[in-house]
Amino acid sequence: MSLFSYMTQEGYDKLRAELDDLKSRGRSEAAAAIAEAREKGDLSENAEYDAAKDAQGMLEAKINELEKAMSSARVIDKSELDTSQVTILSIVKLKNLKMNKEITYQLVSEAEANLREKKISVNSPIGKGLLGKKVGEKAEIVTPGGAMQFEILDISL
Repeated sequence: MSLFSYMTQEGYDKLRAELDDLKSRGRSEAAAAIAEAREKGDLSENAEYDAAKDAQGMLEAKINELEKAMSSARVIDKSELDTSQVTILSIVKLKNLKMNKEITYQLVSEAEANLREKKISVNSPIGKGLLGKKVGEKAEIVTPGGAMQFEILDISL
């Protein structure tokens, strides 16, 4: 695993907002749930209290995970990137040679990946297979679903 996680300013801001929300609103809601469950009596037989403590533990684990991601995050300035080859933040128009279909993906960090938005991680099989390729080149990529062949049609930012 790489030392840094590269992301867009938008992705970094989204991660920061989620972390701030969990630390403020999330922690206060968890504390309120624990206090409410505590008021219901004997803690040794209080399933609500146990559930609230478990939820608090999961919240703290999520906060820890986000803090770790933020500490290794490096924001990339799009103006410093070129489109001669596929890099992180590239928007790549591909042609699936087997199915003869075109598709466009943007290569982003793991934290920003969202298939519905056509954003794939540079660490995914397809992302790794596309890095460094140029327009006109073909990429054979082994995915969990089998080998796929793509032709790079266009690279933009």
